[in-house]
Amino acid sequence: MQKIPHYWEEGKAHLARRDPILGEIILQHPEVKLRLKKDAFTTLARAIAGQQISVKAADTIWARLTTAAGGSTLKIHPEKLLALANAKLRACGLSERKVEYMQGLAAAFVEKKIVAHRLARMADSEVKQKLVSLKGIGPWTADMYLMFNLWRPDVLPLGDVGLIRAIELHYHKGRKVDAVKLRKITAPWAPFSTVAVWYLWRSLDPVPVEY
Repeated sequence: MQKIPHYWEEGKAHLARRDPILGEIILQHPEVKLRLKKDAFTTLARAIAGQQISVKAADTIWARLTTAAGGSTLKIHPEKLLALANAKLRACGLSERKVEYMQGLAAAFVEKKIVAHRLARMADSEVKQKLVSLKGIGPWTADMYLMFNLWRPDVLPLGDVGLIRAIELHYHKGRKVDAVKLRKITAPWAPFSTVAVWYLWRSLDPVPVEY
């Protein structure tokens, strides 16, 4: 059986009570759950690969990258990524900037500047502060780490284009939503925003994303 976050069913029940629109979306996707988490470096590297591109494009680049580094789509080792020449990384489809970001991330893990078990003991805000200190990792990537690796229950990545699109579609008849309206819509989701975000993503694309 696939492992899921311990709060998942409680979160679904909470959201169904507090938000009828979201409750209906959850009913439409009964078999979808957050996937088994990967190791820390893989989650962050996968998130960098997926920055500002489609899920399909990111999956293609990630498959090439893991093949080049001798890993699998489920795990890639920072030491092996560092051993790849820039040209090899670029050939996988990474931009020059993402190559720099990926190498910097790998170096941070190899040099123990980022240690997974230490991150796991930190509060959400502390994790984000630590991660965004690395070049190429912004709030969105840090949020993906909190969601997909640490499985924190109340992550709300308001910088995510897909999430905003889903909110506009389901709550505002496709019209743009300002910051005040956005906060009003998302407030009832706490403390299970992670679950809400996951199902809103699924409402746009039923194929689960992986980080």
